[in-house]
Amino acid sequence: MMMAELWSQMGSLMATIIFIYTLFEKFFPPNLRDRLQSYTHKITSHFYPYIQITFPEFTGERLKRSEAYTSIQTYLTASSSHTAKRLKAEVVKDSHKPLVLSMDDNEEIADEFRGVKVWWTASKTTTGSQPFSFSYYPPPDAKRYYKLSFHKSHRDLITMNYIHYVLEKGKEIASKNRQLKLFTNNPSSGWYGYKSTKWSHVIFEHPASFETLAMEERKKEEIIKDLEKFKGGKEYYAKIGKAWKRGYLLYGPPGTGKSTMIAAMANFMNYDLYDLELTAVKDNTELRKLLIETPSKSIIVIEDIDCSLDLTGQRKKKKEENENEKEKDPMKRAQEEESKGSKVTLSGLLNFIDGIWSACGGERIIIFTTNFVDKLDPALIRRGRMDKHIELSYCGFEAFRVLAKNYLDLETHGLFGRIGKLLEEVNMTPADVAENLMPKSVDEGVEDCLINLIKALEIAKEEEAKKKAEEEEEARKKVEEEEEEKDKDKEKNNEKTSEGVKENGFH
Repeated sequence: MMMAELWSQMGSLMATIIFIYTLFEKFFPPNLRDRLQSYTHKITSHFYPYIQITFPEFTGERLKRSEAYTSIQTYLTASSSHTAKRLKAEVVKDSHKPLVLSMDDNEEIADEFRGVKVWWTASKTTTGSQPFSFSYYPPPDAKRYYKLSFHKSHRDLITMNYIHYVLEKGKEIASKNRQLKLFTNNPSSGWYGYKSTKWSHVIFEHPASFETLAMEERKKEEIIKDLEKFKGGKEYYAKIGKAWKRGYLLYGPPGTGKSTMIAAMANFMNYDLYDLELTAVKDNTELRKLLIETPSKSIIVIEDIDCSLDLTGQRKKKKEENENEKEKDPMKRAQEEESKGSKVTLSGLLNFIDGIWSACGGERIIIFTTNFVDKLDPALIRRGRMDKHIELSYCGFEAFRVLAKNYLDLETHGLFGRIGKLLEEVNMTPADVAENLMPKSVDEGVEDCLINLIKALEIAKEEEAKKKAEEEEEARKKVEEEEEEKDKDKEKNNEKTSEGVKENGFH
C-alpha cells in the first residue's frame, strides 16, 4: 500500500511538472524563457560538479564535417561495440571493416584515462518547426554531436591531455582500418571541370610483404629498421630543421623485385602509393601542383627514372643546346617546342625532391627505380635526395629459400644443396627462379618443380659458358687482328725507311 501511494504521488508530481513546463513553453515570451533558462543554468552549474564539452558533427561557415567528430567517432567505435547496449550499423567506404558498429543516439558509455573516469554521450538535436515527425528519415536540420562529461577537478588533465589522446588515437585507428590506394596522375587537360582531379586511384590490393620478399634477411632487417625510424621521426626531423621525408633509390637488373619491394614498403608503412608518370607532366609548374596534392603518409614513386625523361647529363648538354637554339630559325624552334611531350627539367625534378616545395606536407617517401644507376645524373641520386640506395641483385640461396617457402611451402629438401651451388655459378633473377618453382599443372609436385629449376639453372650455366667462350674467342680474334695491323704498319714503316735510304744514294 505504501509503495502504491508513493508511485501515485510520483506520478502526480511528474504530471504537475510537465503541465508547468508546457505552460512555460506556451505562454512565456521566447526572450523571457531564454533569460530564465540562462539564470537557471548559472545556478545549477554553481552546484553541479561536472563539466561538459560538446563536439558537433559539422562546423564552420560551410558546415564541413568536423575532423574532431570523425576521430572521436572512430575512437569510441572501438569500445562502444563491447559496452553500449544500443548500437547502430554504418557502412564505411574504403575500409577493411566496411560495416562499423557505433553507439546509437542518446546512448552513453564510460571511458577511463590515467585513473580518471569520463562519460561520452551521442546526442541529436532538432530545431525545426515540426520536432515530432513520423518519417523514416531524420529531419534535415537534425544536428548530431558528442558530449564529454567529467569532474571539474580533472579539467586540466582532460582538456590538455585526454582530448588530444582521443583525437590522435582515432586518427591512428582510421589509418589502420582504411584500404590503401594506388594513385596515378591525370594529364593536365583533365584537371579542370566538375569532379575533375589531378590524381585518379584504384584500391591497392598487392599482397607483398617483407616476410615474402626474396632477399637476404640482413638486408630486409636493415630496410625495416630504417622505415620504422622514419615513421617515428617527426620530432627528430623538426629538431634538425629538415623536411620530414626520405628518398630511396632501388636499382638492379630487370626482374630483381623492385616493384615488389615498393609494394612491401607500402603495406608495411600503411601508406598510399602515388605512381608519378613524368611523361604526362607538361612542365615544372605542373610537377609542383601534383606534389602539393599528395598528402602525408604517402609514397611517391617514379619507376625507371632513366627511361621516363631525358634527364641524364642534362647540365652537360645545356650549353651546347643553348648555342644551337640561337642559330635556329624562330618558327622552327616554336614547332620543336610544341612537339616536345614534357618540358620537365632536371632542375625542376630536383626541386620536387628536396626544394622548398618538398616541405609542403610531411611523412612522405620518394622512391626512384632504375635498371642502370650509372646513367643517372649524380645530382639526382646524391645523399639528401635519395638518402638510401638499395641494390636488388640476382637470386642468392637465402632469397631462393624464401621463394621455396612461398611457392612450395618447403623449408628444406635434399636438392637444396645442388640448387645453392648452381645459384653461386649462375646469375638468375628472383622472377625467373619463382617462375620455375611455380607448378604448371596439377600433376607437378614439389620435387618436379625443384628439378625444373635445376634444369633451368644448368641451361643458363651452359649458355653463360658458351657466351663467355664466344666473348673470349672474339677478344682473341680482336687481339690477333690488332697484332696483324701492327705487323703491317711495321712493314710499311720499314719499306718507307729503305726507300728513303735508296733516294739518298745508299745501297
